[in-house]
This record gives sequence, C-alpha cells and structure tokens, in this order.
Amino acid sequence: MSMNKEFVLTISCEDQVGIVAGLTNELAGQNWNIVDSAQYWDKVTNRFFMRIAFSTDHKTTRDDVERCLNPVFTRFVMKTRVLDRAEKQRLLIMVSKFDHAMRHLVYQIQVGFLPAKVAAIVSNHEDTRQFAEDLNIPFYLIPVAKDQKLEAEEQLLNVVRDERADLVVLARYMQILSDQLSNRLFGKVINIHHAFLPSFKGAKPYHQAHARGVKLIGATAHYVTPDLDEGPIIEQETIRVKHSHTAEDLLAHGRDIEARVLSRAVKLHVEGRVLLNGQTTVVLD
Repeated sequence: MSMNKEFVLTISCEDQVGIVAGLTNELAGQNWNIVDSAQYWDKVTNRFFMRIAFSTDHKTTRDDVERCLNPVFTRFVMKTRVLDRAEKQRLLIMVSKFDHAMRHLVYQIQVGFLPAKVAAIVSNHEDTRQFAEDLNIPFYLIPVAKDQKLEAEEQLLNVVRDERADLVVLARYMQILSDQLSNRLFGKVINIHHAFLPSFKGAKPYHQAHARGVKLIGATAHYVTPDLDEGPIIEQETIRVKHSHTAEDLLAHGRDIEARVLSRAVKLHVEGRVLLNGQTTVVLD
C-alpha cells in the first residue's frame, strides 16, 4: 500500500490502563503506520496527554480518521484534535504599529519553517496595509474606539469566520480583547508579551526594565484568556543584558526575541504539539 498521507492526532483524558494500547491497536487495525509518538502523564491532575503522527493511504480523510478512531475516543472520554498535514493552518495575524513580529511570521512561512498560511492581516492602524497588499494578503482595518470596542470585536469575529481562520495571532496588537471574545476563542488566540512574565506589565516595559537595572530580558508567548497576560504559556526566551545597554538597546533586543518566540509558539501550535492542561500547557516534542 502506498503511504503518502500523514495525520497528527492529539488526545487528553483521565489517565487509565489501556489508552496507548487502545489507540495503537485501532491504528494497526486500519493498517496505518505510526511515524512519531510522544506522551506525558501529569501526576498532579492524573491527566494523560499524547501526540501521534501516522501515515495512511492517499484516499484517507480527516473524517475517516475520526470515524475509525471514535470507538476508542468514546471509550476513554478523550478530548481530541486531528490534523491533516496536507492542510496548512490558516493564520489571522493582528498587528498595530510595531510590525517586526508579523514580518517574521510571514518570513518563516515563506521559507518553509512554519507550515501555515496567512489568511489575513487585521490592524487598528493603516501602517501595515501596503505590506499586506504587496504580498496579496487580505488586509482588514478595524479601528477600535473606546465606546465601540464590542462592535469592533464583532467585525473581527466576522473576519475570523469569513477567512476560515484556524488561529488568531496577536503579533504586537496593542488592544486588550474583551473577556467575552477571549472566552469565545480560548485556545485559538496566541499573544506575544513583551516581557518575561509576569514582570513589567503595561507601557514601555523595556524602559521600566532599564530603570530597575535588570540583567535578563525576554518575551513570552501564551494563549489569551480574560486574565490579562496570565494565559497558559507556550514558549519563552531570555537573554542577558548589561548596565551599559541603553533602554533603546533593550528595545532592539526585545523585538528580536519577541519575533522568535512568537514564531516558535505558533509553529508548536499548528503542528499539534501544545495541549492545554488547565492553566498550563503540555508541549510534546
């Protein structure tokens, strides 16, 4: 049989005997070949997490996979996600005026590092319109006035639906999403926070860091929740800085870190390597 299609299955459920055997036996029964597997048992919550990549014949669809594996999904009360590697995840990138993280995401897609497609770029400013139009990426301007925030978020939800976005990426989008929107899109919105959480929140974090004489700066990519900058963390990075660095030096280093951390977090998500575990995440290599 020609094996020329690959799927990724992620599962989470209460830990119990027979989970791995149940899944692998079902896959073997379909003559599907496992090409990669990783798992984790959280002793505190007694939750089991697993990611399996497997190959099938070229006619198999995602619906076929879900139908064939449904008995084991049901038996163990699993929360599941099935990804067809041939179908690139569609990203809706949101940005304000600082466009370094957005540009890095697009570049990583162009060179093949990030297996995704930019469905659209949304901004509350005009600054990135020309960039989007030069690459034939749909651009949506959605201004956010203080007294019209809910209307702006309804426009955003319409764009998410119309562009069939799988993931919303806040690439230095400098507006706070409402609790309602955060809950509605939970697990489908990733933000890059310009600090090694939880320190130095608010305006000019690098200037705050400089004033306090910090020796480490960093960035944090996390899922968005109603609690501002407190969502489950996906990826982080720090670098050492010195007393001789100016606030502008810290800002330049920070932008570089932000771009890298966000692209890695998005890559982990679209490859099905991030599983939510309450207020934290399990990241399976």
